[in-house]
Amino acid sequence: MHRRFHNIRRIGPVNVASFNDRGKHRHLAACTAPRCDFSAEYDSRAAAELAARTHRCSA
Repeated sequence: MHRRFHNIRRIGPVNVASFNDRGKHRHLAACTAPRCDFSAEYDSRAAAELAARTHRCSA
């Protein structure tokens, strides 16, 4: 499945992006640090940005 991300913003080591999934607007937070496996999808942009701000890498 290919997703087209838009409105990408970097908060620390975490990228927050928006995308459409089967007609629903979704948001993704994913850490870009090596060996950190954090990523999660959210229904709201605010929730994704909050996750990005409070994320602490385990790597």
